[in-house]
Amino acid sequence: MGDDELSELRKRRMAQMQQQAGDQQAMAEELERQQKQKSQIQMLLMQVLEPDARERLNTIKLTKPEFVASVEQQLVSLAQSGRLKNKITDAQLKELLRQLAPARRDYSITRR
Repeated sequence: MGDDELSELRKRRMAQMQQQAGDQQAMAEELERQQKQKSQIQMLLMQVLEPDARERLNTIKLTKPEFVASVEQQLVSLAQSGRLKNKITDAQLKELLRQLAPARRDYSITRR
């Protein structure tokens, strides 16, 4: 290998390493932004939900995280628009979850 080839390989490798470092930094910034957004949502939910309702929502989150994320987003938008006057109780959250839950199919099995 000549000196020119070696210097070209070094330049390419340096450029590749710099790009990887930039990608890692962008990913870290995105992760930090997402964490900050999650903490803001949790703080707002603490203000909007009573402890029992918050506990119920966290329990449901274990089994249906996508559903709870959409419910949390709706609660946040309601709170930010000023349409929530009081804290949401557990009974009110149950009713809200019932309304937002997808319809269940009833299956009936008949044996012959």
